[in-house]
Amino acid sequence: MVTVNGKDLDVAGQNLAAFLEVSGYKPVRIVVEINEEIIPRETYADITFNDGDCVEVVSFMGGGAL
Repeated sequence: MVTVNGKDLDVAGQNLAAFLEVSGYKPVRIVVEINEEIIPRETYADITFNDGDCVEVVSFMGGGAL
């Protein structure tokens, strides 16, 4: 099991880049942290989830003053 944004998912052994694509994330608008380490975008294709990993995917949101 891998915890992604607080949810336990059965994605151990899956590639990070493929997971992001299937999940609908746009890599240019996110930051990925695995086990409290920020993952460089250019290495997403090289990363495989391990059982017990804790993953946070943070999306950037645009906004302005009210």
